[in-house]
Amino acid sequence: MNIYDISKKAGVSIATVSRVLNGSGKVSERTRQKVLSVIEETGYTPNVFARSLGLNTMKTIGILSADSSDTFLANAIYYLEQELRRHGYDSLLCCTGYEHDAKEKYLSLLLSKRVDAVILAGSSFIEKNAKQNQYILDAAGDVPIIIVNGYLKGDNIYCSLCDDEQAIYRVTSKLLQSGRTSPVYLYRSLSYSGRHKLAGYKRACADHGLSPDKIKSCCFSADILSVRDLLLNDREFQNHDVFITSDDDMGISVLKYAQASGRSVPDDLCITGYNNSKMGICCEPELTTVDNRLEFSCTNAVSMLMQVLDQKTVPSKTMITGEIIARGTTDTVF
Repeated sequence: MNIYDISKKAGVSIATVSRVLNGSGKVSERTRQKVLSVIEETGYTPNVFARSLGLNTMKTIGILSADSSDTFLANAIYYLEQELRRHGYDSLLCCTGYEHDAKEKYLSLLLSKRVDAVILAGSSFIEKNAKQNQYILDAAGDVPIIIVNGYLKGDNIYCSLCDDEQAIYRVTSKLLQSGRTSPVYLYRSLSYSGRHKLAGYKRACADHGLSPDKIKSCCFSADILSVRDLLLNDREFQNHDVFITSDDDMGISVLKYAQASGRSVPDDLCITGYNNSKMGICCEPELTTVDNRLEFSCTNAVSMLMQVLDQKTVPSKTMITGEIIARGTTDTVF
């Protein structure tokens, strides 16, 4: 059964059947119902690729994510997919890993599927080396590119992100103002977001008079318990009274370290996380964190995309202010 059979059985032209399938208003209600009845009776399913030729759209958005097992990225995928569905769009998800060649390969794959746009979920897609971002700029010549939690300047590229640098700056500044004197920043990577968080921490320390040798930071890529053990085996960390971390998992690692080493939280040391994940309220004491408003960022990203697809003018960058959520791992008024 195809569109020609439907037109013959309904006694209308092929063009009329096509208008009904495409939702065109140029069909009388009586004719529309006649065609829909035949479609229901025969169980006809239109070929999505054939329809796309007439509509010039697949009603499908590609989503690239480095790692869907990551809690932050998993939440981003969920929010994006739900919002796209609400606007009548399907999603194609590719999990690329963190290798540059794989990211480029999967973006090319999505373009070959004739998606209407591509959303890059997560800041790991934006490389410090500008040449490594060229494949994204090239892809934007074919379809709109939306970036969540990162920024890349280019035509047909639109970004929705939290001001991570300012959020970490505010957290660090408040803790130093409260009388803490020996901070350390723990992070997992130097992605676009990671670089800006680290910059916010360093800037706050410098603005509060800490000498360069007192501005400590350390990168750990291990899991929660492994990071705990690494901290326990390095006596230097006993000298720090503030642990500012790049995500809630890292913050909980520090809390595990404090409990294992007999240090009181928040009396002996304060701890902050980032992302406001559910894990932050599943520990004792509950974790002070930064809410980067991921759901709003994803909703805003899809809203931007819908306006772009409607050929409306939208800003290339929307910066969102994070909110400090004070809980039991700090004793500071934020």
